Amino acid sequence: MTNQEPTFWADQAASEIQQKSQKRTIVATGITPSGEIHIGNLREVVTADAVVRALKDQGQDVTFHYIADTFDPLRRVYPFLDETIYAEHVGKPISEIPCPCGKHESYAEHFLEPFLASMEELGMPLDVVRADRMYKEGRYVQNIIRALEHTNEIRAILKKETGKETDDQWSPFNPICNACGRMTTTQTTGFDAAQETVNYTCECGDSGEVSMRGGGKLTWRVDWPARWEILGVTVEPFGKDHASRGGSYDTGKRMVKEIFDFEAPFPVIYEWISLKGGGDMSSSKGNVLSIHEMLEVVPPEVLKYMVIKTKPNRRIVFDPGLPLLQLIDEYDDHESRNRNVRAAELAEVRGVGATGVPFRHLVSLAQTTQDDVKKVIEILERTGYPIKEPKEIEKRVQYARRWLDKFAPEDVKFTLQESTPEVAKNLSDLQKQALREIIEKLEPGLTAQDIHSRVYEVKEKLGLSPKELFEAIYLSLLGKAKGPRAGFFLASLEPEFVKKRFKEVI
Repeated sequence: MTNQEPTFWADQAASEIQQKSQKRTIVATGITPSGEIHIGNLREVVTADAVVRALKDQGQDVTFHYIADTFDPLRRVYPFLDETIYAEHVGKPISEIPCPCGKHESYAEHFLEPFLASMEELGMPLDVVRADRMYKEGRYVQNIIRALEHTNEIRAILKKETGKETDDQWSPFNPICNACGRMTTTQTTGFDAAQETVNYTCECGDSGEVSMRGGGKLTWRVDWPARWEILGVTVEPFGKDHASRGGSYDTGKRMVKEIFDFEAPFPVIYEWISLKGGGDMSSSKGNVLSIHEMLEVVPPEVLKYMVIKTKPNRRIVFDPGLPLLQLIDEYDDHESRNRNVRAAELAEVRGVGATGVPFRHLVSLAQTTQDDVKKVIEILERTGYPIKEPKEIEKRVQYARRWLDKFAPEDVKFTLQESTPEVAKNLSDLQKQALREIIEKLEPGLTAQDIHSRVYEVKEKLGLSPKELFEAIYLSLLGKAKGPRAGFFLASLEPEFVKKRFKEVI
């Protein structure tokens, strides 16, 4: 850790946590894998990881649990599911529903497995606690009994904190029907603490008895505080929805103390990550970008940096277009890293520093060379970028290509034309004169800045507008009116090639 006062948000949180308690810190967070786990979900786990790292840097003994709520029911047939297959599974625990692709143990594992692989790539291997296994192993039994024995007290807490009444038949436990397998259509009618069983009736007409060991689960507002006590959780990041007045955290604080005899964890509350033009990401609505998909176009360090550099209480609007390209350059830029040195430090994954090459240049070179990494490196070295890690440049070129294929705006894409484009023949006499002037000024060894300056000298001399001048260059080389930054683009090409093409146009 750098020698600095703990002013960064993660360090501040770590200091507050230590002041509250000197005992072992147990951080927990999690997600219900009911659909693709997306960039919006990334904020919770990255926030937790940053706090864990900050605590460890301050000498704290920390355990980090990631809870997969695999015992939650499927709420409805989401747009990405086949209605004919999944309609009958609505209301069943997602750990007990078939995998959509047939390659995983369950529906829950289908979405959880790629997420865990992405976490490995992000340098955050997770100690995963699966909710269905916790229930089936009997870890919840004592808290199920407590909840059932104190049903009236729990109802009173819910009414006091939320203002909502529960009916006389309400129960904190949702049994799973032995006949239809659903937990959303059952009603608890009694329980036997000694036998660890619960009696129920179901809308399907069935009635019977289930074990507290996997025969059902506590409703969410009771399950969460019960889990805190079971795992000994002392710190938990969660979204602002749970932190609202009368929300899950308010009810959980009272329940965990009054029903389960434990203290509520230190809260780290975060705002959402929304998708530019698409609002808050939601698997059930289908407006998501998966973490796996984004790791194909952006280095893992940069994805973590995006989350960590922003205080949790501030919203992040994620735009995978040009702003993503700019984010990569911000992470790579030495001065930007110095301004956000702690964020970059906490985001580190592979120990790989900045490449020293602006990503926007690599986006340009990937297109100029048709992804020929050897040519990219030759051009970079020729234009003043000493390359220490060729393999890292190769990775960045691959990222650039995938970004171009998936997210780049059309006006960023180009192809260096092998022959003179027809549209270039329509240039004005003044534009052609500008190309003559540029030919005279091009020579081997010029830097991108040298070329930029000389091109502007031509503009001033002839009285051309920037649009007219750059249009002449791009139409001649690319066959389109816009292109990459002219100085670096022309510097990346052999001067003789550029001169030959401009002469052909003239």
